Order: sequence, then C-alpha cells, then structure tokens
Amino acid sequence: MNGFSFSGFCCLFCCPPCPGRIAAKLAFLPPEPTYNFVLDEKNNKFTLDLSQRAEWQYLPRELDQIEVFFARSSRGNRIACMYVRACPNPKFTILFSHGNAVDLGQMSSFYLGLGSEINCNIFSYDYSGYGVSSGKPSEKNLYADIDAAWQALRSHYGISPEKIILYGQSIGTVPTVDLASRYEVGAVILHSPLTSGMRVAFSNIKRTWFFDAFPSIEKAPRITSPVLVIHGTEDEIIDFSHGLAMYEKCPRAVEPLWLEGAGHNDVESYGQYSDRLNQFINVDLNQSNT
Repeated sequence: MNGFSFSGFCCLFCCPPCPGRIAAKLAFLPPEPTYNFVLDEKNNKFTLDLSQRAEWQYLPRELDQIEVFFARSSRGNRIACMYVRACPNPKFTILFSHGNAVDLGQMSSFYLGLGSEINCNIFSYDYSGYGVSSGKPSEKNLYADIDAAWQALRSHYGISPEKIILYGQSIGTVPTVDLASRYEVGAVILHSPLTSGMRVAFSNIKRTWFFDAFPSIEKAPRITSPVLVIHGTEDEIIDFSHGLAMYEKCPRAVEPLWLEGAGHNDVESYGQYSDRLNQFINVDLNQSNT
C-alpha cells in the first residue's frame, strides 16, 4: 500500500472518491498468474498446473494433496479455490485469505508446509482478478469472494464452523474480519492487519470517514471468536500501530505475537511464528472452550 502526496490528500477530503476507488489505489496488486486449472480427460475434475513463476519444485505426491475447483460468488465471479490436505488427522481447517501481490500458485507450497507444521488442513482462494479468478479486484468483490469460499468449504467438505479457523494476512485480514464479524467460528488469526485504508495512507487519522475503504476497525468489536493478532514491530507497509489497535478492539483477543524487528514480509521466518500458532491451536483454544 502506498502513501499519498499532499495534493492527493486534499483531493480525497475536498472531493472524496467512493470506497472502491480508494481500495483500488491503495491495495490491489494482482501478479501475473502462476498457475492454471486443467480439466481431466473426463472433464469432471480440475488439477493444479503450476508455472515456473510459482517457484516451487514439487513431487507428484505433493500435488496429489491439493484439490482445486471453482466457486461462484454472489457478484457473478468464478473464484479459484484450493483445498490442501496437509495432514491425515487435522485438528482444524484454516480458511486462509492471503496477502497482496501473490496468488494460489505461489502460496501452495507454503500451505503444505504450514498445514503439516500446525496439524491443520488449509482451504484458500484467489480474490477476483487474482490468479485464475474472474472479475476485477474491489472491496465489494473481496467480501463476496470470501463468502463464496466459506460456502464452498462448508458444502464441499461438510466442515462445521467451530472446526474452521479464519486466517487473514495483510489485505487478507479485510475479508477475514468481515466474515468473522458475521459468523462465529473456531478462531481467527489476523496477521499484519490493517485498521482501514485511510489509516494506512495517512497515519495521523484517528476516525473512520464515510468514504473510507476496508473499515476493519469498526467491525472488530463484533467478532465473537477467539482472536490471535500477529504483527512485526518494524512493518514498513502496515504500521505496527494497526496491529495494536485491532488487538484492543477484538473482545476475545488472546495474547498477541509482537515480533520485534520483523517487517511486513518476513514474519513467517521467525521461530516464534510457528510456536505461537501451535500454542494458540493446542493450548489457548482448549482453554477458551473449558
């Protein structure tokens, strides 16, 4: 997400655009697709076909752990979905909303590794205009996209809400917070969350304007599930203050993970990251249910 010049600031307040335009200017950077969905000979099942841009050297048995298909959003877009069977007896299924400038092809190897490390299967999707999902990125599409993913996960695999953990990373925290404010689930993980689009662009803004995009800070108090917030203290894209604010607004927030010295794109490289996820899943959630 990029900052604005003073003239841009004036334009926003003197002639404020619609939230969709703020969202488009601040947030969406879909990469060149790194994968495709290929129909089998009987035309009844898709398989994942990764390009070299996905940068993953995989074995056939690893690809066999991944199921892919399309869901249809309420706004008419075809949403690419991926189900990663990372472990034989998963404790939960993670509904993962990924960060910016990546797609399912680039994330697939990470999902396999993460799922096996925390004993969870992972279900993910590409936003409208990302990967092979149709349409264009927009705030409204973002909310419709996660709804389509949620319904697909529930209907295709019969997983109950209390067995689903919503995980949002960066821009992915926006649809995650929106869904979590409307459904009670097993838990929520907010990784480098943003409070709102305007607050990312202008750090001194303390209120939510009517034309603001991604107003997650206003939805956080309605989340009834346990929430783990993760943020790097040296995040150069979404300031650490956003993580603090979201932590304070979530009624059932557990002990957060503040990674000293971590930026926006290296949180996963810290050992405390997987340790805290395992503690959250195996300890914190058990305590919250007793």
